[in-house]
Formats: sequence, structure tokens, C-alpha cells
Amino acid sequence: MFDKLKQRWEEHKIRVQERRRAKWLKFKSMLPEKIQNIVDQIELQWTKYCNSAIGDIINTVVFVLVMVIIIRFFIGEIRWIPSGSMRPTLIEGDRIVVERFSRFFGYPKRGDIMVFYPPSTQLSAKPLDVFKRLTGIMCKDVAYIKRVIGMPGDKIEIKFEPDGSAYVYINDKKYEEDYIKSIYEYPQCPIEGMDPLYMMSDQVMKCGPFHLEYDEYFMMGDNRGNSQDSRYWGTLKRDRFIGRATFLFWPLNRMRVLKRFKQ
Repeated sequence: MFDKLKQRWEEHKIRVQERRRAKWLKFKSMLPEKIQNIVDQIELQWTKYCNSAIGDIINTVVFVLVMVIIIRFFIGEIRWIPSGSMRPTLIEGDRIVVERFSRFFGYPKRGDIMVFYPPSTQLSAKPLDVFKRLTGIMCKDVAYIKRVIGMPGDKIEIKFEPDGSAYVYINDKKYEEDYIKSIYEYPQCPIEGMDPLYMMSDQVMKCGPFHLEYDEYFMMGDNRGNSQDSRYWGTLKRDRFIGRATFLFWPLNRMRVLKRFKQ
């Protein structure tokens, strides 16, 4: 049964190819003779190329690059953690899987660990630079990894307790977090009355309140005492997201799924 179906499929493909060839020959016969000769030469050179070793190598390389682009853009990619800004959840040298397909069907959720291009990273639209981002080959665009804390429409503020601990307040409600490194390691908020120009620097931490627009997110590292995040450079637009960290696979003794929070 299977052999018959396979045979019929092969016969169908041959008939389709023959019909296409006949249409092509009919079209070519309508061209001026000089054009026909040029087309014949192109066809001859193309046939030689397809049957050559160089042609096989180039076709293989192109196929691999296309597959890499498809996988990285639509499915996911592998990243490594270069800094301690996400301690203790992720530490330096961790290898993670970043999935990208969910961004086509929904939005980041509060608590998601996301990889993204910060506002300071200028994304060039030049073809070569776009190619580098798509394949990851020689790409030098700086990307961060942080956790989504504030969602569009939220009011975010950092407040200190008398004992020196600090908490994030979302819409005036304390946000309890059991994954951060320490509630006692927050840098101090700027003193009221500081020079506005000084406060605009992305090297100065702000405590808010931050009012997020419909397409803005507030990102923070789990290591609140050592993380350059939205407290310094402001909110993040959705189109800067690369993907969501889903799985820590190296080193083996730290292997685990990076679960999403229940909303």
C-alpha cells in the first residue's frame, strides 16, 4: 500500500515537472532569438553549477544559514549569562534556552525573565547588521536579561522601610518577591531637590513613581544591589524584547526549568 502511494506521488511529481517544462519552453520560444541564446547560456551555467562540488557546498551553507535564521527568529536560541545581575536565579556562566515563538501569540507577563535590547543599544537597519542579529554570527548588539516587574498601565515605586529593607510597590501595593538576592541591598534613592540634569543620567538610580504607558515595561534584575535596569535607564518598549528564558541547561548541577509565575 505504502509503495503504491509512493510510486503515485513520484509519478505525479514527474507530470508536474513535465508540464512546467513545457510551459517554460513555450514561453522561451516566444522570446527573440538573442534573448533565447542568453537564457540558454544561463540555464547551461546553472546546470553546471548545480552539479559541481562548489555548488553543493554553497547550497549547503545557504541552507544551514536559512535554517539558523528560521530557528533563531521563530523558535529560540541559546544564551549565556555574563554578569551577576540576576543572582541568585541565574549566575555568571549559566547557559539558558531563550524561546521566541510565544511573542507572536501574546505579551510578556509579570515575573517573566526576558532577554532584550536596552534603550542604549542602537539597532542598525543595515542589511549586514540585520543579518548578524538574525544569525548571531559576529553580532555585537548588547542584550540584557532581567525580570518583568511592571506591566503597561502600572504605577511602580520603590520604598524603604525603617529597618533599611526596600520593596517594590505596584499600584501602591507592596509586591512580595521571594526570588531576589536581598531586600537590604537596594541602593539608596536620590535625595529630593537634586539637580534635574543629574537625575536624567542613566547612572543614577531613581525610585519613582514610574507611570507606565500602554507599551512600556519595567525591568529589574533579581540582584537588586547590582543591576543596571529600569531604575536607571527607564522603561522598555515591547519591540525591544528578544525572547523569554525558559530553561537553564548548564552547568548540569543547576539544570532546571525557569517556570512562569501564576497570574
